[in-house]
Amino acid sequence: MNIGKTQTLTVIKRADFGLYLANDKENADMILLPNNQVPEGTDIGDTLTVFVYRDSKDRPIATLKTPAMTLGEVGICTVKEIGNIGAFLDWGLEKDLFLPFREMTYELTIGMQIPVALYLDKSNRLCATMKLYKYLQYATDVKKGDTVSGIVYEISDNFGAFVAIDDLYQGLIPKREMNSSIHAGDRITARVTAVKPDGKVDLSVKEPAHIQMDIDADRLANMLKACGGSFPFDDKADPSVIRAKTDMSKNEFKRAVGRLLKNNMIELRNGKIILLQDKNR
Repeated sequence: MNIGKTQTLTVIKRADFGLYLANDKENADMILLPNNQVPEGTDIGDTLTVFVYRDSKDRPIATLKTPAMTLGEVGICTVKEIGNIGAFLDWGLEKDLFLPFREMTYELTIGMQIPVALYLDKSNRLCATMKLYKYLQYATDVKKGDTVSGIVYEISDNFGAFVAIDDLYQGLIPKREMNSSIHAGDRITARVTAVKPDGKVDLSVKEPAHIQMDIDADRLANMLKACGGSFPFDDKADPSVIRAKTDMSKNEFKRAVGRLLKNNMIELRNGKIILLQDKNR
């Protein structure tokens, strides 16, 4: 029997508590379909398409219910319980699905709906993982400029934010396209900036540069107002200082400063940025 898979089996035996199914003439591997799952009128020799998993006593068992995903796939599950060793998820079957703490990528709360993949652990038990990278597909029907939605399932200090596009496809927001408001577990809408030859998709939560420049300029002007009308640094400051103070990259900051200078809203003086209160406001 293929644990974690949907398969078509033959009814070979009836018992008081259900039907036994098998996938070969020798009936070497029999599996129980409990009475509460047996369709009315089912008889010996009939075939049924079932999902095979393990019950609460770790015995293989069949069900006609459809789980959120099968082995190696990604599906959306609801967090039902959080215990000492992990969480338990509702995935559409009688027995909840176990998600070990080591397979979590961000903190969970009861009631959250999260994308997870189904895998077999070393003991051949079905478990869930939030580490989706190797389970997600590569998109074939998106192109540069498209707007897509998805969930941020992991954030890497080296690469950026990994996104499950439509909870199914692999996407990445590179570090240069991120801002501090993005967190693991966020549902986001993003713009496709590139589709690589291998199907990998790069995303951005920012507007195209010519639009983002105006947005950043307005943000910078508002930050200057909030700081009393000046910054103790200008666009020659270290990138880390700029990022910490404005949540912009140095290039974004320089473009915003340039736009405000062009509009006569600021001036640069002695290594500072000064907001001009009375010019062209």
